[in-house]
Amino acid sequence: MVRTWAPKGRTPVLVLPFNWKRLSAIGGLITTPAARRVGLCLRLHAGSIRQPQILAYLRDLKRHLAGRKAILLWDRLPAHRGAAVQRYLERQSSWLEMEYLPPYAPDLNPVEYFWSYLTKTELANYVGEDLQAVGGQVRKGACRVRHRTDLGQAFLRHSGLFP
Repeated sequence: MVRTWAPKGRTPVLVLPFNWKRLSAIGGLITTPAARRVGLCLRLHAGSIRQPQILAYLRDLKRHLAGRKAILLWDRLPAHRGAAVQRYLERQSSWLEMEYLPPYAPDLNPVEYFWSYLTKTELANYVGEDLQAVGGQVRKGACRVRHRTDLGQAFLRHSGLFP
């Protein structure tokens, strides 16, 4: 719950101007082994996240890391476990190691703290005109997180997986 302005004694009403479709996101925190620097890799997609979107994200991640090795920690979303994704991961074993987080353990996933922060700050009480406006607001919040390394480090520490 976030505070907002309304005349005294009246509950504020936020009117949605359109019929919501679905805007999904794939996000990852990228960090050095000592977690001194934390980056954010974010990809928005109109519709549900499926294997093709996961594969595109992984290709972008590879390009972004430019030859550096990485360990990928992720939840058990069905798209993460799909056959095409698994085949791709097997071919990427020279630079990418993959580990699943335990099932039903969102508190161990540092990215969940990013989403929580975003919904309590940039998206709190936000009513966009359309999905493009909502996506813009998400990107705006992500940009703020990218520029505040203390936030990324806090997300990592809060998960308990990083010192």
